[in-house]
Amino acid sequence: QVQLVESGGGLVQAGGSLRLSCAASGRIWSRYAMSWFRQAPGKERELVAAIIWSAGSTHYADSVKGRFTISRDNAKNTIYLQMNSLKPENTAVYYCGVVVLSFKGRDYERSEDYDYWGQGTQVTVSS
Repeated sequence: QVQLVESGGGLVQAGGSLRLSCAASGRIWSRYAMSWFRQAPGKERELVAAIIWSAGSTHYADSVKGRFTISRDNAKNTIYLQMNSLKPENTAVYYCGVVVLSFKGRDYERSEDYDYWGQGTQVTVSS
């Protein structure tokens, strides 16, 4: 069983920065990705950024490219999301998730494929 604990959300003015953290406990013995999703009120959960753990490759939603950076600390089994130049439309609950990619048809971009989720952390950007 894997548990994910997010931290780092809060209230920030437009143009400001925040860094989110997601610490994972437990081991995954398969190929997997760890990702950040977000969900605004009345909207579907959407992918923000993902990291394929074995390859170290990263992927971003077009809307955050150049402003957000996903990174990891292997020793701590933790991923981070550095968010710069924040905009009011970035306001949402941000979730950390893990998807085991070894299963056929799994896609790190689809939230319904994810096996584990954190509790979420609120990010509010004021104008």
